[in-house]
Formats: sequence, C-alpha cells, structure tokens
Amino acid sequence: MAKSSADDDELRRACAAAMDGTKQDIVLSIRVAKSRGIWGKSGKLGRGHMAKPRVLAISKKVEGQRTLAFLRVLKYSSGGVLEPAKLYKLKHLSKVEVVTNDPSGCTFLLGFDTLRSQSVAPPQWTMRNVDDRNRLLICILNVCKDVSGRLPKVVGIDVVEMALWIKENTPATSKQKSILQDGPVTTAVAERDMKVTVERELVSQAEEEDMEALLGTYVLGIGEAEAFSERLKRELQALEAANVHSILENEPLIDEVLQGLESATNCVEDMDEWLGVFNLKLRHMREDIESIEIRNNKLEMQSVNNKSLIEELEKLLQSLRIPSEYAACLTGGSFDEARMVQNIEACEWLANALRSLEVPQLDRSYSNMRSVREKRADLEKLRNNFVKRASEFLRNYFSSLVDFMISDKSYFSQRGQLKRPDHADLRYKCRTYARLLQHLKNLDKNCLGPLRKAYCSSLNLLLRREAREFANELRASTKASRNPTVWLDGSTGSNQSANSADTSIVSDAYAKMLTIFIPLLVDESSFFAHFMCFEVPDGNKIAPTDDDNDDDLGIMDIDENDKAGKKSADLQALNESLHDLLDGIQEDFYAVVDWAYKIDPLRCISMHGITERYISGQKADAAGFVRILLDDLENRISTQFSRFVDEACHQIERNDRNVRQVGVLSYIPRFAILATRMEHYIQGQSRNLVDQAYTKFVNIMFVTLDKIAQGDPKNADILLLENYASFQNSLFDLANVVPSLAKAYRQASKSYEEACARFISAIVYYQFERLFLFARKIEELMYTITPEEIPFQLGLSKMDLRKVVKSSLSGVDKSIITMYKRLQKNLTSDEMLPSLWDKCKREFLEKYENFAQLIAKIYPNEPIPAVAQMREITASI
Repeated sequence: MAKSSADDDELRRACAAAMDGTKQDIVLSIRVAKSRGIWGKSGKLGRGHMAKPRVLAISKKVEGQRTLAFLRVLKYSSGGVLEPAKLYKLKHLSKVEVVTNDPSGCTFLLGFDTLRSQSVAPPQWTMRNVDDRNRLLICILNVCKDVSGRLPKVVGIDVVEMALWIKENTPATSKQKSILQDGPVTTAVAERDMKVTVERELVSQAEEEDMEALLGTYVLGIGEAEAFSERLKRELQALEAANVHSILENEPLIDEVLQGLESATNCVEDMDEWLGVFNLKLRHMREDIESIEIRNNKLEMQSVNNKSLIEELEKLLQSLRIPSEYAACLTGGSFDEARMVQNIEACEWLANALRSLEVPQLDRSYSNMRSVREKRADLEKLRNNFVKRASEFLRNYFSSLVDFMISDKSYFSQRGQLKRPDHADLRYKCRTYARLLQHLKNLDKNCLGPLRKAYCSSLNLLLRREAREFANELRASTKASRNPTVWLDGSTGSNQSANSADTSIVSDAYAKMLTIFIPLLVDESSFFAHFMCFEVPDGNKIAPTDDDNDDDLGIMDIDENDKAGKKSADLQALNESLHDLLDGIQEDFYAVVDWAYKIDPLRCISMHGITERYISGQKADAAGFVRILLDDLENRISTQFSRFVDEACHQIERNDRNVRQVGVLSYIPRFAILATRMEHYIQGQSRNLVDQAYTKFVNIMFVTLDKIAQGDPKNADILLLENYASFQNSLFDLANVVPSLAKAYRQASKSYEEACARFISAIVYYQFERLFLFARKIEELMYTITPEEIPFQLGLSKMDLRKVVKSSLSGVDKSIITMYKRLQKNLTSDEMLPSLWDKCKREFLEKYENFAQLIAKIYPNEPIPAVAQMREITASI
C-alpha cells in the first residue's frame, strides 16, 4: 500500500517554510484536491470544475494561557513552491459533512460560521483514500476538543465504522513514533484518537468483552442456522408459558388491590363533595366582605370630598366679599395726593379679585356658578366706574397744570431775558399719579388712549408756547449785520464780498436753540413713554441729561409676574402719541433757520453740521419724533443752501449776457473768496453739502466761460487761458486740502494748457507763416513720393526754398521782436507774459529745428541759418 502524504517529512518541512514567521506549530499536513463541482453519475467532475492540488495543514499557536488552532490551505506556485492561500480558525468550524454523491466516500465539506453569509458554496476536499480522510477528520476533531472544548457536527459518517477504523489503526499509528522525527506529536495524536473513539462508541469496552464471551458460547450452534432457529423458538415459548402461569398465581392479590383502590376512590369522592360545600360558603363570605369594603370606601371618599368642598366654598366666599374700605375708595373716594395710597391699594385688590375669578386662577367648574357670575359682573361694574372717574380726573388735572403754567409769564422768555424751560415741577406733580396710571392699564387697557391724547394736547400747547417765546427773544437779542447774498454777480463791486461781517453769532443762536430744546424734547418723550405705560425696551434708554433724576417714576416694579419677559414696545402707538405731543414745534425751528439764512446764507453750512451732530446722538426708540424733527431741520437747511447755490449759479450765468468780456471774469476771483469762507464754516458732517455746491459752481463757471469764449472766436484762447490761470492761482492753497477743489483745479489746469498751446501756435504761425507752410507741404508729400523727387515738384524747388528763407529769415531778430510785441499786446495781464514768452520761444525753436531737419534731408546742399544761431538770437531778446 502506498505511503500516506501525512507521513511525508518533506511535505511537513515545505509547509513549515511557507508558514515561517507565524510562530505556529504544525500538527498535521496532508495533500488534497480542491473542487467546487458536483459529482455526476459517472463519478467524474463536471465541465469547468477541474480539481486543483492543495495542501491542508493543521497548526497551533500558544498566546499566554490561550491556545489557538488554525486550518491553513496552501497552494503550489508556478515554481512548485508552497505558498499560503487561505486561513481558517477551527473555533469557527461548525460542520463536517461527507459528500454522498462520491461513491468512494473520500470527498467532504468543512462548514465554517464565517462562511454562512457568502453566496458561493464552500469548497470540496477530496482525499486519496478513506484512510487519509479518516486520519484528517480524527485530527481535526481532536484539536477542536482540546482547544475549544466542543466538537463540530459530523454528517454522513458511520460512527461504529469510524470507531472500528480507529481501533484497527491505533497500534499502527503508535508503532510509527520511533520512525518519525517528531515523535511526541504522533503519540499525542494516537492518544487523542483513543479519546474520541471512546466518546463515539455505542458500548463500553467491558460490555464489548461480555458480548464477545456471550457470543462465544453459541459458536457451535450458529454453525447450523435452522437448528439454532428452532432452539430459539422453543426457548421463547417456554418463557411465555412461565409468564402466564405467574400471572394466574397472583390473582387473589390483584383482587385485594382492586378493593382497596375502590374504597380509596369513594373516600376521595366524599372529600370532593365536602370541599365543594366549603368553597361555596367561602365564596359567599368573600362577596359579603367585598361589598362591605366598597361601602366603607365610598363613605370615606364622601367624607373627604365634603371636607374639601367646604374649604373651597369658604375660599370662594372670601374672594367674593368686597372689603368696605376698598368699596368706599372705588365708588366715591377722592383722588387727592393724600388719598393715593388708599386708591393704589384698592386698585391692587380689585385687579387681584378679578384675576381670582378667571379660569386660570379659578376652577373651571366654579366659573359657571350663578354667584360667581353675579360677583364678576359686580366687580366689572365697579372697575368701569372707577376707571371712568379716574380718567376724568386725570384729564382735568393735566389741563389745569398746563393752564396754570401758561398763565404765568415768568415761565417763558421775556424781552431781554432768555428763559430755559423747566418742567421739573410739572413732572413731580405728574409722577404722583404714575402708579395709578399703571393700575388703570392693568384694569382696562383701552382707557389709556384718551388719557394719552389729553396729556399730549395739553403739553403740546405748553411746549409750542415755550419754543415760540424763546425763538422770538433769541432773534430779537441777536444783533448781526446782514451779509450780501450776491457773491458772483459781475455788476456788484469787487470788494463787496471781501468786506463781509462776522455772522458766527447767527449759528451760535441756532446751536443754542438746539442745545436748549432738543434735550428737553427727548426728556419729555422719555418721560411720556414711561409715564403713559408704553413698554419701552431696557436697551433703548435715553442718554442721561440733567433732568434724568426726575424721570424715575418708580412704576417698573408693579405686578412683576405679569411684566416678566414682556419687553416688546408698541412703537407705532408711541410714535403716534409723540407726534401729537410735539407736532407744531418745528415751525419755530424753521423760523430760526430762515432768519439765519436771511442774515448770512453761508451759515447754512455750520447749521447743517450742528444738526448732523444732534441726529447722530438720538438713537432711542422714545426719541423717534425728535429724530424726525432733526431730519426735517436738516432738509430745510439743505433746501435753503441749495436755494443760495442756485441763485449764485444764475449770477454766474448772467455774465454771458454782456456785450464783450475782456481779461479775467469777475466771478473767478470771487469764487475763491466764497470757497474760503465756506471752508471756514464747515462743521462735522457738512462736507458733502459743500462739495456738492463746489461741483455745481465749478461746472457752471467753466460752461459760462466756454460760452463767452465762443462769442469772441478771435480772442477766445486769450480769454480762456487768462481765466483758467486766475482760477488756478486763486485756489492753489485750497486745492491742496480740499479733494473736490483739487479735481476742479486739475480740470482748469488741463484746459489752460490746451488754450495756451493753441494761442502760442497761432502767434508763431502768424509771424513765420510762409516758412512753416513750406515745411508742411514737404511733410505731406513725403507720404506719397520719395524725398529725391520733392525738389522737382511745383512750388518746392530749390529756388522756391531760397525765396521762402530770404523772405522769412532775413532780419529774423526783428520778426521775433514783432512776435513778442504781438504777444504783449494781446495779454491784459503782464504777470503771464514771461511764462508765455518762454513757451512761445520753445515752440518757435522746435518748429524751426523740425524745418532744418527736413531741409537737410530734402535739400542737402542748400544753406539755411543753423538752429544754434536761432537759439542765440531768441535768447538775446
């Protein structure tokens, strides 16, 4: 018989080399064939499922107190060397099944728990013979028993056959331990094989020996099957006869047992009847006890409910009773200052009594009781009566306070004396009724609307009277001479705008008006918002002023439970009330602005900056109407200043109507004086207003200047360059610090250079027209013909060149002097003559140098005066 691959030392060493580095000991290695096909009836593999040679190796690894067992699948590489293919842990082995389709029984499957979720069927392993199969399976079962303490399920293998095989092959396996090099491993396998055999056998070893001894006594009889069968039949009949005889002998005993059983049955039946009677009586007793307990519980519950009902009714009756002292205050009490404490206590009691009769405070079952409904109706009548009386009193009180102050002239400004409005006494008297207003709001929110209107109407009369008297006395006490409103008109004298008086007292008067009244209006708005119970958020408090200590009404702590978390302000209603409170006072501010404009229109600039500063400081919600008032004032000032700018622009445009303009126009230097004065008046945020005026002035000035120049084409360039030069000279200092004027300065500088270039070119061409006209003809022909052909053209011969040079350059010094005198004659200001004469000489020398280069290129042998000679002649003049 061929040697098994499990005993191949070379195969074991090859497996150890493939598993090098894993620290695992090989228990068994054996060659197998791997396939996934299905065995057919012919016993051959199906098409496309050829078997592949593999090696299965069982190994162990010790990690501390734990031992791990593995099943490794190794395959052959292209060079015939074993290499690892797959690794399975034997603790996951759950099933060993021999394939029934294989007649030889050498093919089996190994089922692992980790492979259950895979859709591909597990591989089939085919051994060379049954001995190799049994040896591998026995080794796997023993390793599983030692390592994990359990055995996988075995399917398709006869256990008795396996036990017999182990018994037959155990000596042979043990005999080989002297031959193998690793003997201890083989011995261990043999011992484990024996353990598995014992566990798998149907009978023990001793029972097996007894069975062999028993069968040994019948060896002679078994030789003749018919005789042995007849013998067994006879013995069976003898045994049956003996059993029947023993049963007949024991009949009296059986009768006694049956009689005893019958008497016991009768006793049991009697006992069952007695138990039924007792059970019926006990059931009746339980029912009686249960009914008694139910009646007792109902009586106890009724007693508790009656006690609770009496307590609730006592509380309800207590809440329905109106104390006599509160009833007297609510029905006909006085609202004098001495009685306010009693009135406040009565209001608090009334509010609490009404809330106690509402569903959240009162049980819903009580709300429909007749007594509760009647008492609620009585309290509502009491509330309405009290609110009506209190509202009527407060309306009359506000009106009487304001009438008293208006009738006393000492509260207002008088001739020769400006009076600062003082409302401290008014607020002190109103603060007495602040808590009353808060309670009126809690009792009836709708009652505050008429009260707010009455307060606004009364106080509006007082504020308007104070503003009017203050504005009138402010204008009367301010003595300032009027400055001219005509700045840029050509018909006025040249020194009119230069000698304007100081009008700073006008802007100071406007600032004083705002300083006195804007904080007053803000304080009144804040006091009104708190006094009339508007819910102003805490984050929008007014900036502190001198009167802030008087505005602490002490009403923010009333009814803290209702006010907690309710900070949303009714801004729309507040703004409407503030409009009623302060409407009409803006007219007195407008009167001051118009008065200041008539004295000095430029003071609108400083007043605009003052107004902007106050606007940026008013950010509270209660100061909404004050912001609107300041915005209207700013718009009024901007409108007045725009009116001044428009009038000044019309004054500039009227310069175009004169017959002829010579020299510098009058509005050019006057604009510089005007811009200097405007820069002096700028305060705060008024820069944009002034820059817009500058832009409009400059555009009108330049457009008007161009129109005047177009009316006199002969002297247009002279007029333009003189005026643009004057504009630059007068605004040089301001242009360095004012960006908008710097832009106008650059525009004027560009226009000046263009006009200057045209004027200088005209002077030079007028004096040397033939010379430079000859050069221009040459330049035009050079685009069409070659330079050599030019001397042969009509009018460009050498003779023509000599005539032009003789007529233009003979006595050239006199021609240059004539050009200087012509330049001097056209200019109205001698200040510009030196710079223009230098530009004129440079222009002439550049054109002559260009002429000399053309002559040298076209007429190389024709002599003309050199450029250096011309430069000496111009320098000497």
